[in-house]
Amino acid sequence: MDKTDVAAPVRAGHPTPGRAHPAGPVRTAAEARAHALSVVLDEWNSASRTAHERDVIDLQLVVSELVSNAIRHGGGLAGFEAVPTPDGVSLAVHDHSEAVPAAAFGSGDLPSGHHGSGYGWPLIIRLARDIAVEPRPGGGKTIRVLVPLRAAPAQASG
Repeated sequence: MDKTDVAAPVRAGHPTPGRAHPAGPVRTAAEARAHALSVVLDEWNSASRTAHERDVIDLQLVVSELVSNAIRHGGGLAGFEAVPTPDGVSLAVHDHSEAVPAAAFGSGDLPSGHHGSGYGWPLIIRLARDIAVEPRPGGGKTIRVLVPLRAAPAQASG
């Protein structure tokens, strides 16, 4: 497996909330988004609750930004995890760079003027919480965030 052919941890049996959801190789932001969506549909949603559509869109945006940053600025994607929690989905994006993004702990303010970039971390800061950057054994880093999910309002039958 090279640094662009990364699989999430695989486990046997039915998905269990709070554990990493198995994924095939995750090489792109699109594959990571599909995997995160499957976690919501298969594990976070239940007979009594369904994730609010706006929150799922927020999750997809955060996944896109984190994975794209790992590919573009982090020496490539080294791993991706999406774990359901009672509050939402916890994401872990592993890359090959030890550099900590300066904007990761910024205010979340958008850049002044339009330069075509610099919007990713402000977006992540606004949509996610519990942001952490940790060194990985053997090099690189892991960026962890929690993207909150709310239950959608119940639809009236009739």
